[in-house]
Amino acid sequence: MMKNYEETLEKLNRYNQNEIINIMSKKYTQEEKKNLVEQLENIDLEQITSLYKNATNIPTIDKNKIEHIKYTDLSALSEEMFKEYKQIGVDIIKNNKYAVITMAGGQGTRLGHKGPKGTFCIDTVNGEKYLFQIIVESLEKANKKYDVIIPWYIMTSEENNDQTIQFLEENNYFGYPKEKVKFFKQGKVPMIKTNGNLIIDKNKLIKEASDGNGSIYKSLKNAKLLDEMKANGIEWVFVGGVDNILLK
Repeated sequence: MMKNYEETLEKLNRYNQNEIINIMSKKYTQEEKKNLVEQLENIDLEQITSLYKNATNIPTIDKNKIEHIKYTDLSALSEEMFKEYKQIGVDIIKNNKYAVITMAGGQGTRLGHKGPKGTFCIDTVNGEKYLFQIIVESLEKANKKYDVIIPWYIMTSEENNDQTIQFLEENNYFGYPKEKVKFFKQGKVPMIKTNGNLIIDKNKLIKEASDGNGSIYKSLKNAKLLDEMKANGIEWVFVGGVDNILLK
């Protein structure tokens, strides 16, 4: 018997994944079992089970207890206080403590576009422009205004990472300094049925999908980019979606 096979079966049984156990025992070759076991060793079934339970558990919300979060009303600030806050922000950017992260892991399917969402082209008052191009222009305005080059981090996905990098390479990053651009992939989570069972794909492995923008900080950490940011003195990040062309 292959290494860790029995332990994997025990883990699957513990988290009520008997459907996978039956499929493995009846329909898998030794090589297919080996590949699936290796994949399952890197899947946190406890987390998946917890997420499933939370998704199927509809909480009761007491509307009387809903309160505003703390915030600062810009219009209520005195001119002096506004200038003080603004100067704090300007100093952060000028002292290279600031970076921009663009969440660009999605495909342009809902836009009727084949390819990464950032490669979608739209009409603007200044002609046709790609979403990535618009972001670069916004970054360059800030760089000129504050006399810096802001580090740009782009979160891709397993599905569009290579296409995204190729697109930006072919377009010479729309003039943005290549050395200031870093890519990292968002994580993946197993897909499950409505009954909580893991889904097997055509390759006889657990079907996985990108775990969304909520994984951004975990993905940064896994890519060792949080360490890089700390080493470079970055203390603040601006996070925005690639399809929000109004971001400044």
